[in-house]
Amino acid sequence: MNPLGLQELKVVALAVDDMARACDFYRNTLGLVPALEGGEAAFALGNATLMLKLSGNGWPGKPSTELNPRLTLAVADARQTEKRLLARGVRISDGVSLYEEGLFYIGAFLDSEGNKLWFCSAA
Repeated sequence: MNPLGLQELKVVALAVDDMARACDFYRNTLGLVPALEGGEAAFALGNATLMLKLSGNGWPGKPSTELNPRLTLAVADARQTEKRLLARGVRISDGVSLYEEGLFYIGAFLDSEGNKLWFCSAA
């Protein structure tokens, strides 16, 4: 097992300009089924969830042909992972807090280049 508790890629979030159009594309054009978690704008893709986030609505990303997804890593215990990351000198950009109506603990850290990586566990 990974010493930080990292288990797998859980969520990739993509920015969209038109939520209805994007949901229609992923549901009807690509044939993806809604994910059990993440609400109406989330689709199952193997063991991961593809989550759509409305650009400019509290989401800083913008649709782009450039590489820009949000990655969320599943961990056994987000609070413990945060402590372990801090102990290794990793910069926590977003401290662990409850998310999505108290279903998940989620936090984020910055890699060596300043890229933000999210991590989460069930609450």
